[in-house]
Amino acid sequence: MIWQKYPYWYGIIGRMKKTLHIDETLLREARTACAATTDTETVRLGLEALVRQAAYQRLQTFIGSEPHARDVPRRREKASPRAKRRVA
Repeated sequence: MIWQKYPYWYGIIGRMKKTLHIDETLLREARTACAATTDTETVRLGLEALVRQAAYQRLQTFIGSEPHARDVPRRREKASPRAKRRVA
């Protein structure tokens, strides 16, 4: 059987437990800021925000790297006549 030969192939662990030393005040402020209900959710949301910010900064390095690049046409859905947007 494959699980006897390769014991870790029969199930992939999607989560892991870690011990973190986090300032209680900082964790409380972060939980309030992101409206999380648990410590785990607070840390997960913080890590996701950090990864998004890093990706954004990597993309910013490309601004102006191709000075002669043309704008790419974008496909947009045509608005139905019934659904008109009004800007106030």
